[in-house]
Amino acid sequence: GTDEHGLKIQQAAAAAGTSPPELCERVSGLFHRALTQAAISFTDFTRTSEPRHQRAVRHFWGALRDGGALYKGSYEGWYCTAEECFLPESQLAERPDARGRPCKVSLETGHQVHWTKEENYMFRLSAFRDPLRKWLRENPRAISPEPFYQRALRWLEEDLPDLSVSRERSRLQWGIPVPSDPTQTIYVWVDALVNYLSVVGYPETHGEWWPAAHHVVGKDILKFHAVYWPALLMAAGLAPPERIFVHSHWTVRGQKMSKSLGNVIDPAACIGEYTVDGFRYFLLRQGVPERDCDYYDEKVVKLVNSELADALGGLLNRSTALSINPSNTYPCFSESCFPKILDYRGTKAMGRASAEDYEFVASVASLPLQVASYFEGFQIYKALECVALCVRQTNGFFQRHKPWKLNRKDPVEKLWLDTIIHVTLECLRVYGTLLQPVIPHTADKLLSRLAVEPEERGLSGLTFLPRYDGKPCPFEGRQLGPDTGVLFHRLEKSGQHQIETKKL
Repeated sequence: GTDEHGLKIQQAAAAAGTSPPELCERVSGLFHRALTQAAISFTDFTRTSEPRHQRAVRHFWGALRDGGALYKGSYEGWYCTAEECFLPESQLAERPDARGRPCKVSLETGHQVHWTKEENYMFRLSAFRDPLRKWLRENPRAISPEPFYQRALRWLEEDLPDLSVSRERSRLQWGIPVPSDPTQTIYVWVDALVNYLSVVGYPETHGEWWPAAHHVVGKDILKFHAVYWPALLMAAGLAPPERIFVHSHWTVRGQKMSKSLGNVIDPAACIGEYTVDGFRYFLLRQGVPERDCDYYDEKVVKLVNSELADALGGLLNRSTALSINPSNTYPCFSESCFPKILDYRGTKAMGRASAEDYEFVASVASLPLQVASYFEGFQIYKALECVALCVRQTNGFFQRHKPWKLNRKDPVEKLWLDTIIHVTLECLRVYGTLLQPVIPHTADKLLSRLAVEPEERGLSGLTFLPRYDGKPCPFEGRQLGPDTGVLFHRLEKSGQHQIETKKL
């Protein structure tokens, strides 16, 4: 959804010669379309200008007031409109402005700050240092990855001044008025954070979801989510969210993305260039939450071609080719060719299978649980690394046994040929199932080719190679789905046209 109130929006609308509601309508529409275009499904798209949200914010404010967490006081300090917050002197630097005059800017973002003094409502943040410490120490997985958890703990060792939670209405009209005091507007961050509650039915039905909520936030807004928001929740009589997953940023060829540098990446253009699945795969395969990751076009082309077009697509193509599988079926597995052993480590070759084959089958068998665990821990890049490794191993297995050289007319050779193809298709079925959240269109195409029905694509009941364990395989003997051609087309070397250019 979109966080729509605040001075920044009010000023941007005035500069564009439009009203804040019209600007928000247009911009939220762009975000909505971008999510749809990127094949990101959502159960709700929330906008903080909606009546349901405003009602929840007023109720939340009432809970803070009734709990004695608010008081009126005079506040002054350096205010950054772009970040909608006051910044301490330690987070400022002095730089020349556009006319060469010295001015104060935020160290983190470079945005200019202005000295502001006004009477506001204050939130007793200082009273929550110990409850916040207790919450974090008792819940070491509340914030992850670990470096961000440690950063939150360090903030609680520093100065924790009370927080200004309203602005003078005369200066900020685009926001929710403070209940019972129309001269003040509720601070945009307090308003915006409450959206996590309003979207699950606060103040009536949120109990069905809260506090079993997982927030996904950028590292630049961690303090608001790891310190201010849990304190506000505690003050309103609610528990903090269950987990806060934090991600870092993308740089472009080693530089921070910025409009002034003209190196802003347009996701819509990238989707056009690399396809939805190609771009999603790259971002999730290369995006490491705990540190900034670098983007450049050649890297996308190289990774996607190597792992999706060549390794995965090539494997499907080779193992379903009519020349080695003329019946176009999911062939049978032979226990005599690939007998079950209890411990593959140190095993010598059995039947027609080599020691290496047993090791490979064991790694694919352990993949679904491994991937589920990484997905659960928000380490999607590690899950995809494991899948990519197993895809390489499967290609190695196929290459090692050269099924195209086996004679299908010889009954003994046919058993081994069918077993090689059966094992390979079983691997592809596992990869297709596990990759559904990442590359939905490609995974659907792969599973449809293997004749895996929609109701057979669940992650929870995913078992690999049941015949190896003496259990029936529902796919064995099944006619394969239609051949729809190349699974994933190789990307061409990209022109730089998806970088949004801006004259300095």
